[in-house]
Amino acid sequence: MPRIILHLDLDAFFCAVEELHNPSLQGKPFAVGGRPEERGVVASCSYPARARGVRSAMPMSQALRLCPELIIVSHGRGKYGEMSKQVMERLHNLAPLVEQISIDEAFVDISDMRQPAREIGARLQQQILEELRLPCSIGIAPNKLVAKIATETGKKAAQGTGYPQALTVVEAGREADFLAPLPVSMLWGVGPKTEARLRELGISRIGQLAEVGESMLKSLFGENGRDLARHALGIDERPVTPEHETKSISQETTFARDVSDDRQLEKTLRELAAEVGRSLRREHLAGRTVKLKLRWPDFTTLTRQSTLPVPTDLDDTIATTAILLMKKARQPGQSVRLIGVGVSGLGEPIRQMELWGAREDEKARKLRAALDGLQEKYGEKVVRRGK
Repeated sequence: MPRIILHLDLDAFFCAVEELHNPSLQGKPFAVGGRPEERGVVASCSYPARARGVRSAMPMSQALRLCPELIIVSHGRGKYGEMSKQVMERLHNLAPLVEQISIDEAFVDISDMRQPAREIGARLQQQILEELRLPCSIGIAPNKLVAKIATETGKKAAQGTGYPQALTVVEAGREADFLAPLPVSMLWGVGPKTEARLRELGISRIGQLAEVGESMLKSLFGENGRDLARHALGIDERPVTPEHETKSISQETTFARDVSDDRQLEKTLRELAAEVGRSLRREHLAGRTVKLKLRWPDFTTLTRQSTLPVPTDLDDTIATTAILLMKKARQPGQSVRLIGVGVSGLGEPIRQMELWGAREDEKARKLRAALDGLQEKYGEKVVRRGK
């Protein structure tokens, strides 16, 4: 039996959640993100704003030039996480194989369900809208690649200033026909460089790419050419994987004005490290490698990393390591535009309470657990580290 994969994408998720908390935003051009004077970027924007040319990842200053009446809304991270959790619970109630790939996107294997695929998608769409008041678009196809492209195609076809709430179904055996007229940029594995090279060869549509053949594409693009040939025909054998492995956790910030003060930079690193530590503990993870990211005013970006003897999820350990890395990479008084902290090499925390002063670490961990509970309930600013 062919597989049936459902792909769900919450429409303008951050904006939809903000409208739940502030209904006066409905129908207005607004964007979720940072302030323009703080070099903020657009994280998400409403469909009326999109109609004016505003797009995600665009500098907020540019968005305001395109749409002077644009309303700017600050991130509400806790709100988004809670609503995402409720959506994913409904997907897990629908079928056992669910692969969440981002806060607002997931695949579901519905192969074993007896109802028609379109009926399943429509019912799920209606359930999420009625119970959570969140609009979503759905693509259904025999594999993950085509299901995701079906969602994107449906959203693009739903022109207007309202949420698309598209539902697109591609039947088994129709994958290549469905993909043929679409631009090659919609295929996984086709980035800007590959797209430019294909255009040089006169290839702009997926159907044209499919006609080239695997051997020719392998000679042009190496092993990636094999994937391009298969994807152009709508072939994708990857299963829906319930556990999505977290490879790293990081936080970064861009300063409103370049910062050269050593103390302010160290303070920022400690705040970022606290966010990373809290995320690690929330996911019951610890990491061996601490990474530092720095961007100078001329946009030159560098990264440095240090591997610890044992994995950690403690804010102080992460912060202290990152500060040492910064002191080695940066001259005193050197200006910084962006700074970030990350932890990789993730796994379950190691608890060795009796070894090498680990009792002190355990005390710190219990204190952090108590603080995490307070911050989760009352907000990040309810308790803060003293100077």
